[in-house]
Amino acid sequence: MDNLNFVAGQLRPLLISKTRAKLLAVFLNNPGRIFYVRELVRAVGEQINAVRAELARLEKAGMVSSEARANRKFFGFRKEYIFQPELANIIAKSSGLGGDIIAERNKLGKVKYATLSAGFIRRRPVGASDVDLLIVGNVVLPQLAASVKKTEDEIGREINYTVMSDDEFTFRKRRKDPFVMKILENAGVVLIGDEEDLRH
Repeated sequence: MDNLNFVAGQLRPLLISKTRAKLLAVFLNNPGRIFYVRELVRAVGEQINAVRAELARLEKAGMVSSEARANRKFFGFRKEYIFQPELANIIAKSSGLGGDIIAERNKLGKVKYATLSAGFIRRRPVGASDVDLLIVGNVVLPQLAASVKKTEDEIGREINYTVMSDDEFTFRKRRKDPFVMKILENAGVVLIGDEEDLRH
């Protein structure tokens, strides 16, 4: 029973309201950034009292921390939070480029696999050879380009993406092609397809 109470205590903050879900999306899509309350109110489009109440709950649960600066209270997501990686992956699948790809998968053609890199999810600086997005299948390229461009405009940087046919991807993976192996090594979340099948 004590163990179940511990589990319930850990998971309760994850059983979320609409306002909390929006706040988590803002924080996790902007890792390392801090926001003051009115910024968050504008970002999530909810009433200020609802935002303040959810921030208090998130801080009590250890998910966010706060600090005072120049008569304003700022909030940021704590990267040490135990479920931070899992939440980041959920947000990556349900918002932004990942959410668009999943929602529009039928318009994108016959997509077997789609992955986002861990660096992209966590908004780390990327090199010219780093791949943010891998798409495998028979892809409608103009539709994909439109989704990518939309996210580029939102985040203010170019997205490096690679498209391969299933045959090309399978061939290069079997040969342990360094380019493909690096993409798989750096993959943060699988948006479409079976992860075990993708990697092996």
